[in-house]
Amino acid sequence: MKRWLVGLGIVISLTGLAQAEDGWIDLVGLKANLDAFTPSNTDWRVVKSVALDPANPRRFEAEPGEGDIIYNGPTSRTRNIATKQKFGDVELHLEFNVPKGSNSGVKFEEFYEIQISDSWGVKVPTASHTGGIYPRSEMKPNYHHIDKGFPPKLNASKAPGEWQTFDVIFQAPRFDAKGNKTASARIVKATINGQVVQEDVEVPYPTGDNWHKQEVATGPILLQADHGPVAFRNIRVRPWTASAAKL
Repeated sequence: MKRWLVGLGIVISLTGLAQAEDGWIDLVGLKANLDAFTPSNTDWRVVKSVALDPANPRRFEAEPGEGDIIYNGPTSRTRNIATKQKFGDVELHLEFNVPKGSNSGVKFEEFYEIQISDSWGVKVPTASHTGGIYPRSEMKPNYHHIDKGFPPKLNASKAPGEWQTFDVIFQAPRFDAKGNKTASARIVKATINGQVVQEDVEVPYPTGDNWHKQEVATGPILLQADHGPVAFRNIRVRPWTASAAKL
């Protein structure tokens, strides 16, 4: 049974995650930690700041110590992390930062990826650029895409090393009482740096090489960590319902 302590406009669950009265749950707040994520045996770190390495713009220099930022460590090739809590229909806000040439992504239910990458200056973005719904892929004989995914409507990306905002409303797939899928997942709305890049897009299959896996009604939110340096801050989520939406 869930129990809550209420005061000063904040609800605190016994899991330690703070929920505001407007429903937002802080996963990474002003005093960052990795308590909301699993696994724990990764090289993700909490730091005070990140900045482009003057000697190599493809790398970060990170200032250690308590701060509001998590990043994927000095090797930038550590394990992905996912929320301990599972979500269905959900609204996600975060800020991200990538250096030159790097990429990451956010996977809803660990299956449906919105891409994050250094997309600065790209004139015709594909689904592999920031804000794209990633294509399906196969690992063998060599990694390759098997469709084009869903490119963003426009390139809203900032330059490498700048903090950028990422806001997505995700609607989970629907199932009947026997577990048969009755409706596909949807990206209701995706906004990068205040500009709408996806709107009411049906996602009929999981993205990447997850497309052949069994879809589910709820799942964790995954942050990708094995494709180069990435940093995140101000990560928060809240359950979303269409009836309460103000799109």
